[in-house]
Amino acid sequence: MSVFHKHDPQVEETIEVGTAEDVEKLMRKYDRESNTRIWEGKPALIIRGVMVVFSLYCIYSTLFSVAALEKRLTAFLALVVVMGYLTYPASKHHVRHNYIPWFDFVIMIVGAACFMYYCLSYDSLVKVLTSASKMTWFQVTVGVVGLLCIMELCRRCVGIPILCVAGVLLIYTFSTGIGMKRVLYTLFFTTSGIMGTPVQVCAKYIVVFIIFGAFLERTGIAAFFIDLANSLVGRFSGGPAKVAVISSALCGMVSGSSVGNTVTTGSVTIPMMKKTGYKGEFAGAVEAAASTGGQIMPPIMGAAAFLMAEYMNVTYAEVALRAILPAVLYFTGIFIAVHLEAKKLGLKGIDKAELPVLGKLMTKLYLLLPLIVLVALVTTNTRTMQFSATIAILCAIVVSLFDRDNRITVGKILEALEAGGKGTITVAVACAMAGIIAGCITATGLASKLIGAVIAASNSVPLVDPMMVALFLTMVCCIILGMGVPTTANYCIMASTCAPILITIGVPKIAAHFFVFYFGIVADITPPVALAAYAGSAIAKSNPMKTGINATKLAIGAFVVPYIFCLNPAMLLIDVTPLGVVQIIITSLIGIFGVAAAMNGYLYRKLNWAARMAICVAGLMMMDPGFVTDIVGIALMAVIVLIQYLGAKKANQPPVSA
Repeated sequence: MSVFHKHDPQVEETIEVGTAEDVEKLMRKYDRESNTRIWEGKPALIIRGVMVVFSLYCIYSTLFSVAALEKRLTAFLALVVVMGYLTYPASKHHVRHNYIPWFDFVIMIVGAACFMYYCLSYDSLVKVLTSASKMTWFQVTVGVVGLLCIMELCRRCVGIPILCVAGVLLIYTFSTGIGMKRVLYTLFFTTSGIMGTPVQVCAKYIVVFIIFGAFLERTGIAAFFIDLANSLVGRFSGGPAKVAVISSALCGMVSGSSVGNTVTTGSVTIPMMKKTGYKGEFAGAVEAAASTGGQIMPPIMGAAAFLMAEYMNVTYAEVALRAILPAVLYFTGIFIAVHLEAKKLGLKGIDKAELPVLGKLMTKLYLLLPLIVLVALVTTNTRTMQFSATIAILCAIVVSLFDRDNRITVGKILEALEAGGKGTITVAVACAMAGIIAGCITATGLASKLIGAVIAASNSVPLVDPMMVALFLTMVCCIILGMGVPTTANYCIMASTCAPILITIGVPKIAAHFFVFYFGIVADITPPVALAAYAGSAIAKSNPMKTGINATKLAIGAFVVPYIFCLNPAMLLIDVTPLGVVQIIITSLIGIFGVAAAMNGYLYRKLNWAARMAICVAGLMMMDPGFVTDIVGIALMAVIVLIQYLGAKKANQPPVSA
């Protein structure tokens, strides 16, 4: 356990923060992705070699391979199965040094063999296996075993919720009278099931971006972002919390993992926040909420921007443009909340002498070059997304040569390739489950039934807009399906299952995809399975559930903004004039201030419940793009702010002498 001593002329307080071991212990308890085998010595070198080979294969396959799609995808899944069973044990009791039970070897070999059978036999299978009726019982067995192996791996590394959804849909599919052969043919031997769009996107784009993120981390860019944030806002009231918001937004943008970013930047920012005077539950929540928000921060958005462009059939530049205002509102809400909390607690900033010098940091701006190159290549359509990511990887290696402390050596290259391979496992498995889910929905025609059920449920609630009910039901579904699922895979699942429902009931395509993406992301900070919040609580030595609740309150913008841009797409800058854009930006920023103040319960002084409700309503009205709502919201907020200001001023006045 790390200990910080906070010195005061009258009191000495010991600040306790969790160590890396504390974080690992808690994450092994709550996060299946963190519950991995422990390899040392020669076995570790072998596993490392497998990961490195996998990453190199993925780069080669996505750039140069001209083999049939089914061949590439089945080889990809076979390697994922091998890596997955070498990494993730069946239970916590199997987490020992250099230990893997014999039955895991059997499952791994048999599972990989099922996918390799399809890969190696594809040329002959494509000629004879033209329909489900022509499947032999050997091929049925291959399909059953292959699906069961990937589902068991999902249980180990992703978790139960998405597996339950896939299992229920499989049972439903069989209950409709569809035969075993047809189900297996669809799910295993066609690109409408396990090799569907999610896995295709994963193998084509996500893997390369995960590898790029691993290389970028080794350039020292995370430390650069933290130092930059410190130099900009560290000296202000509650500075460390504001540093956490800015640095986590920048780091989370490229990391692709809310939990990973919470651990990386939180190990620096959370102790700073506690030392300043923030409570552990609040410090951990700030880091978790900001790290989670990094996934919605353009231009990279944890690689989701590129995936959204693919799913919606629009340009990457358009996705990044639409994401700007919602992301700004999200982080503005958190920033205002930590500022108000600092004012309420009377917290100061960091001594200027302890802060990095901005001028010196400017000499390291070259660290941003890989990101600039990536965005420029993709935006101008100079190269494909995967080729652009590969060039950005090479650029990251080159720029690291200018930094003696973070120079990427051959050892670090292998380390990054290993990290990229390991990081792909959970994403690929979750994408495979998304393919099974989508395949079942397609085979049974369940999509139209789900849409009908949502519409019926929406119309059954009196005095409530049916669209609001439909959005609420979709939100709940997204949060449940997003529990413990990596960001990019999370979006693939939501885009395949939930977005089509919203589009059918009248939500614009772009708004629908942003809606499901946002609510899939906030699953990382929404109790009871708030993995990013749990990671923050481990460092802050705070209660995990209380940390999750605080993170949810801080991230209120992520719960409000999606409803607004679905009901009024102007917030996504759709069908709006330049003057309208200016109006929306100004009123939305003022509106999020009101909502943040209401959630925090403090403005110039403590807000009572009536004032909190009033300023929250005013804020929501101003966030809804519309002239009438803006005018009413401004008037109501002005009254509340004036009352609070005059009340605080009166309370601070010295007594009048007789």
